[in-house]
Amino acid sequence: MQRCIVIGLAILVLSFSGCSDSGQTSVVAAAPMQGEPAAQPSSIPTENVFVASGPVVVENQVDVAALRDGVVVSILAQPGTLLHKGQVLAKLDDRQISADVEAAAAKVRSIEANLKNWQAETKVLQADKARAEKLYDAQVIPKEELDHARYKEEADEFEVQREAESLNNAKAVQKSLELELEKTSIIAPFDGIVARRYVRAGQKVSAGDRLFWVTAMAPLQVKFTLPERLLGAIKRGQMVSVASADTSPAVEHAAKVIDVSPVVDPSSGTIEVLAQIEGAAPDLRPGMLATIRVDLPR
Repeated sequence: MQRCIVIGLAILVLSFSGCSDSGQTSVVAAAPMQGEPAAQPSSIPTENVFVASGPVVVENQVDVAALRDGVVVSILAQPGTLLHKGQVLAKLDDRQISADVEAAAAKVRSIEANLKNWQAETKVLQADKARAEKLYDAQVIPKEELDHARYKEEADEFEVQREAESLNNAKAVQKSLELELEKTSIIAPFDGIVARRYVRAGQKVSAGDRLFWVTAMAPLQVKFTLPERLLGAIKRGQMVSVASADTSPAVEHAAKVIDVSPVVDPSSGTIEVLAQIEGAAPDLRPGMLATIRVDLPR
């Protein structure tokens, strides 16, 4: 009886020992192998960067329009022509207005001569008045003759004033016609390049018709929008990075924020930002789409 009890206890001890070894084995199997890195909790890296896109623009970009009616007689600039401010792009027929300017100049010269004539006559009458005053003081002539000399000299002074005003009017008319003559020359309003030409030689144009599209090439700027939640994260003077959206590999250029819209567009919930590219950017052209990287405060 005691032997059976001892054998039973031995079997129980061996059973518990086997369970303990099995648990230990499972733990060892779950441990990483020698040299294998332990698994880390998964996390998504976050960067304080916002990427936007917008067009490359320039401050000076306009359609040059005709300032008066006329016929185009010559075209002096083609698309791609580099321009300087004041350079002539095209000429309108100016024969009629040139003749009007010459007529106005002749009238100015005529009035100037007439004014000099009245001024000289006034000096003669002033001398006659002075002589009449001396004769009257000597009681040689009556007071009526002295008054006559005085009134005549005064009337000539008014004639001088009238001619002087006529001369001013004639000069103003001449200046107006000269300005009209200048309008027959289509000139570049600033340094830049001809992007498009809309007119041909011999074509009749009216005032307001566009003739050329002229654009500056520098300084380059980028215009983009940011969500309204970033209104306090962007400020004037802040630097951003600009790269062409179509160039690979992209070359980044530094740009300084020069304007931030003080209001939010209610239709899109965005703010408009304007940044100016610093230095040369030969890979960028006005009208291109650019990618703008904005570093946000941490």
